[in-house]
Amino acid sequence: MTTTVLELEKLKPKDLDAGLIFSGTASGKKIKGYATPNSYTPEINPEYIYHLSSRDVIVWFMNRSDPFYLFGPAGSGKTSLIKQLAAKLNYPVFSLTGHSRLEFADMVGHLTVDNGNMLFQYGPLSLAMKYGGLFLLDEIDLLDPTTAAGLNGVLDGEPLCIPENGSEIIMPHPLFRFAATANTNGGSDETGLYQGTLRQNLAFMDRFWLCEVNYPTPEAEEKLLSIKAKGLPEDLRKKMIEFANEVRNLFMGESTDFNDTIEVTFSTRTLIRWADLTARFQPLANQGIQPVTYALDRALGYRATKGTRSFLHELAQRIFPVTDV
Repeated sequence: MTTTVLELEKLKPKDLDAGLIFSGTASGKKIKGYATPNSYTPEINPEYIYHLSSRDVIVWFMNRSDPFYLFGPAGSGKTSLIKQLAAKLNYPVFSLTGHSRLEFADMVGHLTVDNGNMLFQYGPLSLAMKYGGLFLLDEIDLLDPTTAAGLNGVLDGEPLCIPENGSEIIMPHPLFRFAATANTNGGSDETGLYQGTLRQNLAFMDRFWLCEVNYPTPEAEEKLLSIKAKGLPEDLRKKMIEFANEVRNLFMGESTDFNDTIEVTFSTRTLIRWADLTARFQPLANQGIQPVTYALDRALGYRATKGTRSFLHELAQRIFPVTDV
């Protein structure tokens, strides 16, 4: 922890040009960040394709304001969106994944024994507030509402008091940011797809600026697959994206062709994996095994029930040319 503290104490805030940072074209609009990255700064992915929702996150980053709450379907890239934008600003990110047994102390910190001495070890929330980082609470709708309510003061911009550390008072750093991600908007899950999510207290949710994140556009994913799976024919890549979007619609109950829903969905990560495996399994075609469906099972199908897996194969037969599947 000593090494961590020393590094964080050396953080140097810097005014950055928002346009230059995010689009490569100077805009004259300033945004606060840090001069250099640090151990807690996420790595920039040069192939990352930004969502339209990036605009909301960038505006949020530009001025200290309400905490940010991103919600959307599984695999839509909520966490990666926040982390990639933070990386552009050299922001330290302190993340934690919510669950029903998570306690306030897991966020703030706890006493620990070091060489026979009792020392207080700061948690991710305390570090972010004290040194000016982004506290990212993933899966916030899995939190027990009573635990979540303990964050109300922090969400309102109030100091954090730590009784276990001699009643230390942590004033929120000017660059401290609080962001959360979830599959639901905090009002519980009406679809039955996200088991374990809990309806959050209305007063708690009222403190957030909400932003919905959906799956990337087909054009964005076509561009990504042209980089990640350039060995596959362009027509096949487009069909794979069409298939992925149909699966997503079925998962969310928004399909125009089918009335049922399924329990699995296609993240962009899964789409890339499928395309990569399809290319790698091409030699199986010489043995009478269809690479597309063979790879589909290994990228997604084996996570589904037998009924859904059979349905995915039927759907593939409809979308792909016989020679591909």
